[in-house]
Amino acid sequence: MQTIINNRGNERMPEKQWKGRVKSIYYLSLFILSLLIFSSCTGRTKPSSAADTIAIAPAPTFVADSAMAYVVAQCNFGARVPGSAAHEACGNWIVAQFQSFGAEVIEQRTTLKGYDGQPLPCRNIQARLNGDSPDRILITAHWDSRAWADNDRDAANHRTPVIAANDGASGVAVMLEMARLIHAMGLNYGVDFVCFDVEDQGTPQWAEESSDEGDEETGFWCLGSKYWAEQAFAAGYHARYAINLDMVGGRDSRFLMEGYSKHYGLTLVNMVWHLADQLGYGTYFPLRNSGYVTDDHVPVNRIAGIPAIDIIPNVDDPHSSFGPTWHTVNDTPENIDPEVLRAVGQTLLQLIYNDN
Repeated sequence: MQTIINNRGNERMPEKQWKGRVKSIYYLSLFILSLLIFSSCTGRTKPSSAADTIAIAPAPTFVADSAMAYVVAQCNFGARVPGSAAHEACGNWIVAQFQSFGAEVIEQRTTLKGYDGQPLPCRNIQARLNGDSPDRILITAHWDSRAWADNDRDAANHRTPVIAANDGASGVAVMLEMARLIHAMGLNYGVDFVCFDVEDQGTPQWAEESSDEGDEETGFWCLGSKYWAEQAFAAGYHARYAINLDMVGGRDSRFLMEGYSKHYGLTLVNMVWHLADQLGYGTYFPLRNSGYVTDDHVPVNRIAGIPAIDIIPNVDDPHSSFGPTWHTVNDTPENIDPEVLRAVGQTLLQLIYNDN
């Protein structure tokens, strides 16, 4: 993994982690305009001035303990490294969970090329609720575990697979709980939940330089979402918007407004962050900008052509802006905060049901 020097001087940051710090001022007038544009597109939530609050429609109550149980269940399979027995077993479990919530599950199985030129089995899992509806939204997260804890403080752990409670399982857990609640309450339009595979197998920090840098935008990261986006574009798939969840359960998480998200989905970013604040989750969703993050929303935007945003943490930690457990052996369930899962899940449920 390539690194860059950030503006703190000696701290080195992985390229996947941040591609630069962005400093900008948030213009209130732009937010008002964005909300008006959003309301004209959806025909729903319509604040008319800065003093107005976003209309809150009846929505399910996100159950954090249930989501936490889904995190633990995934981790109990072990590290879900593509090609491993744990990966296959957990994938089967994810499929069964979505099916139990009335979803139609479509799997994409293919073989992709890893950073070292070796084949990587890929299994994308898409669960469709209200599959007959042409009006759809897309919620995504990756479900694979990184094969190497290459950001661990102990170099002896750098080739140890990551349990990936936060960096993988948390996003899937939020989607599963959302699917359970939507199935129980019903919804007037369709929701697609996609579990991307082979997101987290990018070049290890300890690997030798390679002449093949992979995809121009994502390197060897986000391989499953790139494949999914290519297939979705070819099939003419369309969704109103997409929201990607990555590391949405870590303790002390703060989700800033990420650069690519604002570039491709400024209206949606404004709506999500202000809605979270109104629901009482402003501590987790501060109205602040972050840098550009190479994540699964990038292929969804650039290849599938669907406006996609990323909910991903930016933590003030000297070892990693993604938090102290990122790509370490400490990314385990005891370091997950159910209240963070709740903040993310309830905000998204409210967003969805405001447009129901």
